[in-house]
Amino acid sequence: MATTSATLTKTKPIALPPLPWADDALEPFISKNTIGFHYGKHHKTYVEKLNELIAGTPEADMPLEDIVRRTIGDPKKLEVLHNAQQTWNHTFYWNSMRPKGGGKPPREIAAKIENSFGDLDTFKKRFAEAAVGQFGSGWAWLIAEGGKLKIIATPDGEDPLPTGATPLLTLDVWEHAYYLDYQNRRKDYVVAVIDNLLNWEFATQNLVHSKD
Repeated sequence: MATTSATLTKTKPIALPPLPWADDALEPFISKNTIGFHYGKHHKTYVEKLNELIAGTPEADMPLEDIVRRTIGDPKKLEVLHNAQQTWNHTFYWNSMRPKGGGKPPREIAAKIENSFGDLDTFKKRFAEAAVGQFGSGWAWLIAEGGKLKIIATPDGEDPLPTGATPLLTLDVWEHAYYLDYQNRRKDYVVAVIDNLLNWEFATQNLVHSKD
């Protein structure tokens, strides 16, 4: 079965999924050291905290995406929401990258990119601008909505799930995603991921399974 956003987070209790590649597979663009901290500590902590928070509640029997949608807007569930979003976002982020990624996307999504942005170079420029320009911590996303592809940025742990849009790719711009390798050079990290690591096959599968 092809990996899509819909197949990533179905386990109960919520589990830390294995990385889709070896922890040194993204070098030299993202180091094994960064992956060790980012995945092995940050992501792992979100998963553990989420399971602690939902134990014995109705959310304990829900898929991760449903937890995000159920708890958004509920001030009593804010901590659950934050940990659920960050758990989901990170799983999606790992799958948004692959060794020897980047390059030209497959024909189906390439046509959508041309229709939505004009050409691949314009998409890359705008995606980089969204990621670099996100003030503070957050995420940049390529989404499908209304038959078009769009680029959005979200602060902190927010993601597009509550909007009904279909996420295709994401780029984490929290400092812990890049600071060990790039220090304050966020743009260098962003460009390196876009040019060398974007997983267009994952984006295409998400597009195929979307309503757009």
